[in-house]
Amino acid sequence: MQEKDLKEKEICDCEEAEEKAEAVVEEETKEDTKKEDKKASKFSKKKKIEELEEEIIKLKEEVAASKNAYFKAYADAENLKKRLQAEADNVRKYRIQSFAVEVLPIIDNLERALNVKSDDESLKNYVKGFEMIYQQLIATLEKEGVKEIEALNKPFDPNVHQALMQESVEGVESGIVVEVLQKGYMLKDRVLRATLVKVSE
Repeated sequence: MQEKDLKEKEICDCEEAEEKAEAVVEEETKEDTKKEDKKASKFSKKKKIEELEEEIIKLKEEVAASKNAYFKAYADAENLKKRLQAEADNVRKYRIQSFAVEVLPIIDNLERALNVKSDDESLKNYVKGFEMIYQQLIATLEKEGVKEIEALNKPFDPNVHQALMQESVEGVESGIVVEVLQKGYMLKDRVLRATLVKVSE
């Protein structure tokens, strides 16, 4: 009996040792699994962080591109606004240009009529009336920025004068306007009609 008890005890001891060994193996397996899980978790977190950093870089690039596009569009809009404003200013500034060009021959004819000398008293009254009309017309044009180009006894300027003749004049240096053949006019800073002149040689 004792032998049987001894065998049973040995079997029990063996089973107990086996259980302990299994428990130790299981414990070690759990620890290894935890370590692997930690490693996997660290790897997963690191990968997630890298993905998020890449996403942030992409978003920053998109924001920068959007800002650039916005500023370019804004600058284009401002430039267009300035150009349209300049064009509108020019239209206002020179609105009477074509009208003024059409009126210049009428002024020329009025000046010719006023330069005719006559002793006839009845004509003198008409001349006074024409002179008043002429002065009103000139005053109205001046109010709109149309003015006569000064030329007589001035140096010849090809920007505003057109030389039709040259003549040697004693006591006058070369390149001076000695006679105005037809008056010229400016509209603000634009030449409506160049002055036709005779220039000294």
